Amino acid sequence: MVDTRPFLPVSSHAGSDPTGPSENRRKPMKLQLSIFFVLLTVGFFAALLTSNNGSDNGFVKENEHGSLASPSSEKQLRPVSRGPAVGVSEKSNRLFAKDNENQLAYPWNNSMLSWQRTAFHFQPEKNWMNDPNGPLFYKGWYHFFYQYNPHAAVWGDIVWGHAVSKDLIHWLHLPLAMVADQWYDKNGVWTGSATILPDGKVVMLYTGSTTENVQVQNLAYPADHSDPLLINWVKYSGNPVLVPPPGILDKDFRDPTTAWLTSEGKWRITIGSKINKTGIALVYDTKDFIYYELLDGVLHAVPGTGMWECVDFFPVSKTEENGLDTSVNGPSVKHVVKASLDDDRHDYYSIGTYHEKNGTWIPDEPKIDVGIGLRYDYGIYYAAKTFYDQNKNRRVLWGWIGESDSEAADMQKGWASVQSIPRTILFDKKTGTHLLQWPVEEIESLRLKSYEFNQVKVQAGSVVPLDVGPATQLDIIAEFEIDKEALEKTTGSNVTFSCSSSGGTIERGALGPFGLLVLADDSLSEQTPVYFYIAKGSDGKLKTFFCNDQSRSSVASDVNKQIYGNLVPVLEGEKLSLRVLVDHSIVESFAQGGRTVITSRVYPTKAIYGAAKLFLFNNATEASVSASLRIWQMNSAFIRPYPNNKESQ
Repeated sequence: MVDTRPFLPVSSHAGSDPTGPSENRRKPMKLQLSIFFVLLTVGFFAALLTSNNGSDNGFVKENEHGSLASPSSEKQLRPVSRGPAVGVSEKSNRLFAKDNENQLAYPWNNSMLSWQRTAFHFQPEKNWMNDPNGPLFYKGWYHFFYQYNPHAAVWGDIVWGHAVSKDLIHWLHLPLAMVADQWYDKNGVWTGSATILPDGKVVMLYTGSTTENVQVQNLAYPADHSDPLLINWVKYSGNPVLVPPPGILDKDFRDPTTAWLTSEGKWRITIGSKINKTGIALVYDTKDFIYYELLDGVLHAVPGTGMWECVDFFPVSKTEENGLDTSVNGPSVKHVVKASLDDDRHDYYSIGTYHEKNGTWIPDEPKIDVGIGLRYDYGIYYAAKTFYDQNKNRRVLWGWIGESDSEAADMQKGWASVQSIPRTILFDKKTGTHLLQWPVEEIESLRLKSYEFNQVKVQAGSVVPLDVGPATQLDIIAEFEIDKEALEKTTGSNVTFSCSSSGGTIERGALGPFGLLVLADDSLSEQTPVYFYIAKGSDGKLKTFFCNDQSRSSVASDVNKQIYGNLVPVLEGEKLSLRVLVDHSIVESFAQGGRTVITSRVYPTKAIYGAAKLFLFNNATEASVSASLRIWQMNSAFIRPYPNNKESQ
């Protein structure tokens, strides 16, 4: 049945869910006094422990009865900056507090916070995680290293976490790979990359922050190359192998890439930096990963983009549907340069031509150069890194997905951040300008019961419930067709459209918005729309936008509620298509085969567990749409410590 209720306005409610009635029986005075003194003693010791530890880093657990107990009082939030002072990008979420530095924390309870933990995205058992580091496939195992704080659910004390998998979905946690135990990385074992040599051995280059907060590059390698798990790592005795060159500031020299071979047999790497406000990628050649030659000039530079972090450089095939080893070059190859911009914490890429002789790269279209054009992801997604998977002949992309709630909530639940589902990455031969990102095929092994809906008609201004059971763990594939008559009759306009400034799904146009409401409750007081919006220009041409509206994703006040999105190319003859992975507090959305991607973190208070529902919606004023969908309930991945692996902390 069609639900014709209009969308509900943005909720301003910031209270907690009501709890059940309390008992009113009077207890004997002696018993009351005994209870009072016991509680007083317990409270004293709890306060003492809290003052010593500073934060609770354990799991959030319900009691045996599923307690919904909330903190006794609301606390004022005072966001703290983490990262820039020591020379890396901002790691704390401070956006929601811009207008009110003393905003009250929402009274999250254990049930809400427990629900937020994902079921099939990679994350450590506890504490803070950020950038993906040195991913590779080695002797039958996928290896994933990551920036990790073993002591708290906030950024700091960074070391390298390590996990292995047979399929990129189910993971086993291993002991820490590298810790901050040398003068050249005492203030952080920061981001790095792996290179597999022709003889099969592995070298790892990583950035260390010295005791004086100087960024230097260091070499590490496995202690035992015959160990498929690569548990023990050795740092080269002559570290650091690179220091900031003349003209580069001490805190502007980080994140070495995977190396690639030149035609002269040398290895080549690039490292992110800046000169004033111009973002640059420096280029070095080496024969042995110990001694390096800095090339004249830079791989590429873009004025006004600021510091380039986590630079990535890799080839894509113009003709084949497979990935390429980083060293591949030739006439049928394009090269991608990607940079994570310190200034705005987004990942930008551009496709162009690499000139090996002088170590430079030129974008095919300067208007969409690195940092001013296309992004990997238009939501929360940063510090991405690819690797060539020789096991399946593909290039795989990892990306860090941070939190958009308050730091206080992260400390309460005991963990912060997840990694995206690994994505394959290909050159989009149809547009010639975009990359196509798609979840690795292994994610389909988690699919359970499926539901199909064919040609569901969604009238303008309506909402249609989709009966798929609890909507907390889903894989959704959908196609939409818009009424052709409405497309032709609609009058064009010179008004420009932008997802982020549009007001979200409450702003109605003749041809949109329409799409899905994920993580919605029955009353729609909480909902996260993933949708298309078609704008018709005065010249009659259509532009399609792909957006994600978080403005009503939660009634909580201490979370970001932004509207994400961008233009998505829709070529002649193509239907509007999307894929959405819903996994508790993370929603990954892919439009038109992965031309435009949006990742969001959402923190509902009502649309959780069995109360999370899925709807189709169409808030256009004129056009109806029809939708065909296939939806799978998703199983949980096994992500746990390696058997007999003791805590290394």
